[in-house]
Amino acid sequence: MVYTLSEIGGFVALAFTHDDAFMPWKEIRTVDQRLQFLSSYQKEEMSVTDLCHEYGISRPTAYKWIKRYDEVGPEGLLDLTRKPHGCSHATPAQIENEILALRKRFPSWGARKLKAPLERMNPNVPWPAASTVGQILRRAGLTNPKRKKRRTTPYSQPFSMVTAPNQLWCMDFKGYFMTGDGLRCDPFTITDAHSRFLIRCQAVTRMDLAQVSAVCEAAMREFGVPERIRTDNGTPFAGTGLLGLSRLSLAWIKLGIVHERIQPGKPQQNGRHERMHRTLKEDTTNPPARTLTAQQKKFDNFRATFNHERPHEALANETPGSIYVPSTRMLPSRAVPFVYPKSIETRRVNCSGDVSWHKGRVFISEVFRNEDLGFEQMEEDLYRVTFHNMELGEFNSSEMRFRPVLRA
Repeated sequence: MVYTLSEIGGFVALAFTHDDAFMPWKEIRTVDQRLQFLSSYQKEEMSVTDLCHEYGISRPTAYKWIKRYDEVGPEGLLDLTRKPHGCSHATPAQIENEILALRKRFPSWGARKLKAPLERMNPNVPWPAASTVGQILRRAGLTNPKRKKRRTTPYSQPFSMVTAPNQLWCMDFKGYFMTGDGLRCDPFTITDAHSRFLIRCQAVTRMDLAQVSAVCEAAMREFGVPERIRTDNGTPFAGTGLLGLSRLSLAWIKLGIVHERIQPGKPQQNGRHERMHRTLKEDTTNPPARTLTAQQKKFDNFRATFNHERPHEALANETPGSIYVPSTRMLPSRAVPFVYPKSIETRRVNCSGDVSWHKGRVFISEVFRNEDLGFEQMEEDLYRVTFHNMELGEFNSSEMRFRPVLRA
């Protein structure tokens, strides 16, 4: 194809004509030029100086390619890789092996979790950064990248006020699963909110008052009594009656414990405890044990590792066991009766949830059966009703009506 230009009316026109053959551009590679240079050099038709001038190269460059061709042959004319032969800051193989060995022992631990105990065990070793540890795990195929999810902003109250162990204990049931023999397993867990110390991880057969009370009592006998306990609104922590109280929460009130309940459908308000549950699931239920007894052994081993070996980033990579100390408030061997002030009248609630008042009866709540309530007179016919130091509502004696207090 041939292109011709002609001027028509003051404009340049482009005309196209076809020739007999297609004439492509001739491509010359650098390696081909080097071969041509060496071919001319071997023919000795020109001096090296003239050849350098002809090909536009320097004499040192010419002698470099001549030497490479003599030593290697035509392959010597190819460009060598500029990649360095070694890396001065590469992680030694021995250190990589120690990282991989610890990861094999704790498959759910990430880069930062692995780095912290290695630094404690061998502080004189120049361990790589957490990002480098992550690269080592990725090269070994030991990571499972997950798409980052948008999460709800964590609820801060009352965690922002927790500054010491035993100020707040968190309790909950980890979702049930089946063991190898087909039996249902419901792990009941208790943690200290400040230190993240796992106080209990117990497999129970029923999520009822008797079993949960027994686990809580054993925990308090070993570690003392906390100031507050935070749970969800499920059984047996809460009830559907007056103020959401249950027999279990009443027992805690008798011990001077404040019971905090998260809002319904807001597990992030107990986020620290829920995060522990995720680790518990990864390390003990994939796969589950064959029997409940074997599963409890897995829970016990997890608890020991979680408390005394696994570092926690929120604790500056210290372990929960190095932060937690038992409470100074010991669980009494028997219940100490609460004494109301002399200015307050007391009434005992019967099994139906009623109290007697001057030949009449008024219903309060069945949850207080066989408990003493205080009636503090505010006006002539108006009384404030309390259980220990907790206000329950108002009682109007002229109308014989009890009105529960409104909770926000």
